[in-house]
Amino acid sequence: MTREVRVKKRKQQHLQHQEQSHRFESSSYLSSRSSVSKQSFTSYKASQTSLTSKQCLKSGLETVGEEVVRLSALPKRLQCTCTAMDTEKDVIGYVVPLFRANHDVVRGLVDSQDEGPAEEGIQYVAMRNLFTREACEALEVKVEKKSYSRHVRESAERVEFSKTVNDLHIYLNDSLTHPPEFIVKPRGQTVWEGKTVKLHCTVAGWPKPRITWYKNNVLVDAKTHPEKYTTESNYNMHSLEIKNCDFFDTAQYHASALNVKGEVSSMATIVVKSRQLYYRKKVFKSYGYSSEHGVTFNTTIIDKFEVAFGHEGETMSLGATVIVYPTVKKYQPDVVWYRDSVPLKTSKWVHTHWSGKRATLTLVHLNKEDEGMYTLRVNTKSGFDSYSAYVFVRDAEADVEGVPVAPLDVRCLDANKDYVVVTWKQPAVEGSSSILGYFIDRCEVGSYHWAQCNDVPVKYARYPVTGLEEGKSYQFRVRALNKAGVSRPSRVSETVVAMDPSDRAPGPLAPWTGMIRFTEEDSTAGVVPGEPSDVVVTEATKSYVVLAWKPPMQRGNEGVLYYIEKCISGTNTWQRVNTGMPVKSPRFALFDLAEGNSYSFRVRCCNSAGISEASQPTGAMTVGDMMDLPSAPGVPVATRNTSTSVVLHWAGSKEVKHLAGYYIDCSVVGTSEWMPCNNKPVKQTRFVCHGLNAGANYVFRVKAVNAAGYSQCSAESEAVVVLAAVGKDCIHLHSSILYITALKDHMVITWDAPAHDGGADIRGYFIDYRTVKGSVTGKWHELNQKAVTTNTYKAENLKENVFYQFQVRAMNMAGVSKGSVPGAPLECKEWTLTVPGVPVGVHAQEVRDTSLVVLWESPVFDGRTPVTGFYLDLKDASVAGDQGWKAVHEKATKKKFMKVTGLESGTSYVFRVRAQNLAGVGKPSANLGPILAQTRPGTKEIIVDVDDDGIISMIFECSEMNEGSKFVWAKNYETMTDTSRLTIVSEKGKTRAIFNSPSLEDLGTYSCAVTNTEGISSSYTLTEEGLKRLLDLSHEHKFPVIPFKNEMSMELLEKGCVRFWCQVEKCTSACDVEYAFNDAIITQGKKYTMKFDKSSGLIEMYMDSLEVTDEGTFTFKLVDGKAKGTTSLVLIGDEFRALQKKSEFEHAEWVRKQGPHFVEYLGFTVTPECNVLLKCKVKPQYIGKLLLLQYLVIKKDAGIYEVFLRDERGQDKSVFNLTDAGKLFKVIANSSTEIQVRSTEKGLILYSNIIHYNEDLRVGWLYKDSKMAASERVKSGVTGEQLWLQINEPTEKDKGKYTMDIFDGKDGVKRVFELSGKGRYRARVVGGLPDVVAIQEGKSLNLTGNVWGEPAPEVSWTKNDRQLVSDERYKLKFEAGKFASIIITAVTRADSGKYALVVKNKYGTEAGEFTVSVYNPEEEESKKD
Repeated sequence: MTREVRVKKRKQQHLQHQEQSHRFESSSYLSSRSSVSKQSFTSYKASQTSLTSKQCLKSGLETVGEEVVRLSALPKRLQCTCTAMDTEKDVIGYVVPLFRANHDVVRGLVDSQDEGPAEEGIQYVAMRNLFTREACEALEVKVEKKSYSRHVRESAERVEFSKTVNDLHIYLNDSLTHPPEFIVKPRGQTVWEGKTVKLHCTVAGWPKPRITWYKNNVLVDAKTHPEKYTTESNYNMHSLEIKNCDFFDTAQYHASALNVKGEVSSMATIVVKSRQLYYRKKVFKSYGYSSEHGVTFNTTIIDKFEVAFGHEGETMSLGATVIVYPTVKKYQPDVVWYRDSVPLKTSKWVHTHWSGKRATLTLVHLNKEDEGMYTLRVNTKSGFDSYSAYVFVRDAEADVEGVPVAPLDVRCLDANKDYVVVTWKQPAVEGSSSILGYFIDRCEVGSYHWAQCNDVPVKYARYPVTGLEEGKSYQFRVRALNKAGVSRPSRVSETVVAMDPSDRAPGPLAPWTGMIRFTEEDSTAGVVPGEPSDVVVTEATKSYVVLAWKPPMQRGNEGVLYYIEKCISGTNTWQRVNTGMPVKSPRFALFDLAEGNSYSFRVRCCNSAGISEASQPTGAMTVGDMMDLPSAPGVPVATRNTSTSVVLHWAGSKEVKHLAGYYIDCSVVGTSEWMPCNNKPVKQTRFVCHGLNAGANYVFRVKAVNAAGYSQCSAESEAVVVLAAVGKDCIHLHSSILYITALKDHMVITWDAPAHDGGADIRGYFIDYRTVKGSVTGKWHELNQKAVTTNTYKAENLKENVFYQFQVRAMNMAGVSKGSVPGAPLECKEWTLTVPGVPVGVHAQEVRDTSLVVLWESPVFDGRTPVTGFYLDLKDASVAGDQGWKAVHEKATKKKFMKVTGLESGTSYVFRVRAQNLAGVGKPSANLGPILAQTRPGTKEIIVDVDDDGIISMIFECSEMNEGSKFVWAKNYETMTDTSRLTIVSEKGKTRAIFNSPSLEDLGTYSCAVTNTEGISSSYTLTEEGLKRLLDLSHEHKFPVIPFKNEMSMELLEKGCVRFWCQVEKCTSACDVEYAFNDAIITQGKKYTMKFDKSSGLIEMYMDSLEVTDEGTFTFKLVDGKAKGTTSLVLIGDEFRALQKKSEFEHAEWVRKQGPHFVEYLGFTVTPECNVLLKCKVKPQYIGKLLLLQYLVIKKDAGIYEVFLRDERGQDKSVFNLTDAGKLFKVIANSSTEIQVRSTEKGLILYSNIIHYNEDLRVGWLYKDSKMAASERVKSGVTGEQLWLQINEPTEKDKGKYTMDIFDGKDGVKRVFELSGKGRYRARVVGGLPDVVAIQEGKSLNLTGNVWGEPAPEVSWTKNDRQLVSDERYKLKFEAGKFASIIITAVTRADSGKYALVVKNKYGTEAGEFTVSVYNPEEEESKKD
């Protein structure tokens, strides 16, 4: 029995082996036609078994004991998937499975399986490639029925063939296969519209890779669009050809190469440029010649649609009549409609019609999504024309008052098998209260039942909808909720299918090969999937969290499901979220999480084999909103536009993520009702609000919106009256338009500012142009979309040799003026002038009786070289024509302003400006004036003020301020850009410019002009001296100081008493004094006595004595209201010790003088005869004398002499030491006279006389404090009682300080004399002339010689001993009594010779000689030749 069961099991195994062999053969047959056919052979090792009999297979049942075992004719998997059976379970046919997958899925199959399943995946890829390439090659259906017995017989015959296949598979895997590789990558290109572009690449790899082209990640199907694309593949070289390129072909193209070893891709960018847009840059519109039809098409749009208003649910039509001239039979233009620059396609909401003359756009059942800027564009072979107008869609009336209006723009993102993210935009009107949240409804396509997806309203404008059924289609809508109720539902979204994204793109069906064969894949039972990877939190709000992950690499051939687990941070407990309902998509939304708690998440896979390991957990994530509300936008600025519209500008929100746009509200001044201006958010920061009431006064506000909600509303704008901006009396422009320069493709024009600005500052200008051909003028077109702030403009992209005419319109806060009178037509061609163009913007200000200031701007055309300066001319206005012009200044000025003085009061003047460069002076500017030189009554000048706080400011007042007038400050007549230097404060008719931090940077001329007046202005020039004076005054005001008449001084009094005193210039009765010693306060007492006489300002402090401890600083500190003053005296070191000893001496002297004492102590004097006299003086009156005759006896009389004085009151003593002969030496040396000078024929003698000369005296001479050495020219000596120094032939270098030093070895006496040069000096040539001068013929000779002498010498020049005379050829100069020069212009051969510079005075004559040689370089060259 056991043996029978074993036999039956072997039979079953044999049958399974035959089925596997047949599957292998079927796969091999199919893959033989594939590009990867070699790779599709597997390494399958078929075990060789004997064939069983056909009867055993047919029996089906065998009994083994009591057990019945049924042997199935086919494997279980094959029965249910690949066979077709009749009622008796007999096989009557086979079903071919359909293979469908994208590259990502294929890579996932190949990469996620191990060795066994990998072989099956290779077969899967081979079949997929075959089906993709040969989907359209099936020609007929051929059905072949096989009986099971025939199939088994054919399979047995192929067993031997499988061995060969295995060997080939091993060989190819080991030596031939390798992944794709780009040898030559496709390169990006830029082409013109209408051209053909071709991308090339070369790819290597085995098996031969299959190349697929993508445009912006969308498959390029060349077979579906053969008129547009052509693909070629030859010898590993592949190409994609794009024909008749247009704007929409601009994209990123990439080539993908795939084989069983992997996939690579390479990207290239194609940019298609429009010739029409290129030549019509900045809204230029031109029409070109159509070679196809032989004409130039001109397009005109008439009967245009205007700004339209509709309500939700209504139907609206927009239309315009299009005239294309000339009319060509069977030719129609291309008419395209756009909404917000996006082309519109016909749908159930949008219908378009073109009758051949009129274009119509019908919007069915209006909704807020239909609001926007609609553009009709008519394209012809010669160009295009377009027209735009805005369409506003108002909300339908609400069923319940106070409920919000419907949301808009509902979209579905990230759709998967059971999950989709629904997004929308918040409405403009929230109703009577703020929106609490939103409800999302879904409806299965084909039914009319709407089911609510969320029980609790969500605040975010995004919501993940889960629980969808795979394969079904859905639509969604959104409703808003506030306290008053629920809004109407939004427009339904586009239909979305719940399916895997990889299955969403359409793919080819399995191709017919002419034969139906069947196969069965190996069972993957028992393969547990791997764990998912890259689990991340993609969205997080207070209401939900969205997770995303990547499927596992190992998942077998059956699908997988996912379980999600969560864990609260800080714990290790993982809780499964979806136990009862595993999800199919790699996305999942979790609800009902506790706000504020932190969670981690992970994912598990499962299939029929079991549950995988958990993925890596995410990081801890706190439940809460990840997106913040946007910040409030800037304050809007409203300007007039038309009688029913206003233009609004504002600054965008600074802190915002994923901005959806802005909503604008308006309100009539005096009411509290706010009305929406737009029901669809706009992303620009400029919006035209239409539909306003003419003449009403409005204010505006703006709010931003993103998925998180609304921002705070901006501050309200200034009120603006809705009036038409364009009017006759708004702004008046002068008619003078000047052409500054012109080149081949551009022209530069200038114009004068308007005489009246309409009550508001001019904010800019718009320039219009038109072509002129003979007497025919074209249409006016705008040149600049953004207003220019200067009075010049460069019109670019013009056509050469075409005449153009321009007009200018000014803009202020009220709007745009009418155009100026057009300028004269001018041909656009290149100017060839070398001199500069005319200066522009010439105007005057600060007109006074005798002066005014003229200002101008540089010319736009500099000429051949840059502008180097300007000339200002004036003339009396009464002189007609071009006569009477005179220059205001001689030299060109680099400044762009000039103050003209010396005018006659009451006279009118005309001014003009000319520019200069290296090539010359250009043409004058337009005349300025006539201007009357007269000061307007009530004109005030700028005054400079320093207030009590020390703040320096300039003040200007104007009593003639008009509505809209403003003060405009400028520095050096240029607009001040650095506002950190000055703070401008203006109030009514007074303005004040405050210097924030005055410094040298603030030097210059400051001017202030009043706009919207008759030129009221003034200026003030701040110089360095003036700034210093103002700073000193400012410091005095900031920190007032009590002025001292005398600083603190000290004097010793009798008995050694010390007096400290000072005196202030003035003080009040409230002035207080604080006395301090070494910063310690001292007060009146036994040691100190203080006095303060406030009437005279005298402050005194007395000290009885000066002791050792009194060394330091004595200070008087004064406080008189805000003013302070401090004066100090420092007594330290040697100075203090000397003073202290003196104080003690004075005290001792006072004690000594109480009895008999010496009034003069014993001393000596030297008589004129040099006799020494000793004497003293005592009290009572007595003089003692002792005479020592002649100094010769001083040595033996040397000694100490004493005198004693006594009586009953006391005694005194005087001592004199006569042992030091130096005392006598000083007396003798001091008897020398001051140094004197006298001149001789040889030079100078410096001398001094002395009463008595002794050999012990040493005499030395110094020049500039340096000892002089004796030489032939300088000698010194003593003659009798005269000490002298002789200088022979003195020169300029001998000037300076001379010192005579009388020295006896210990001490000395010096006499100083300054020799200034005044005296008698022989004339000399001291330098500057060369010995020989070689100069080229035709050049100029310029030589200068330095001469010296006292008195000043006479100078003459000689040539070959003949004296020269200054004339046109020889220019002789003698400057400053020192420099003699000779200039010979254009020297010739005759100028060669011996020259000399001769100088002469009464003390002598000298000549400086040199030789001049003139040569000709051409002759020199000829001599060499």
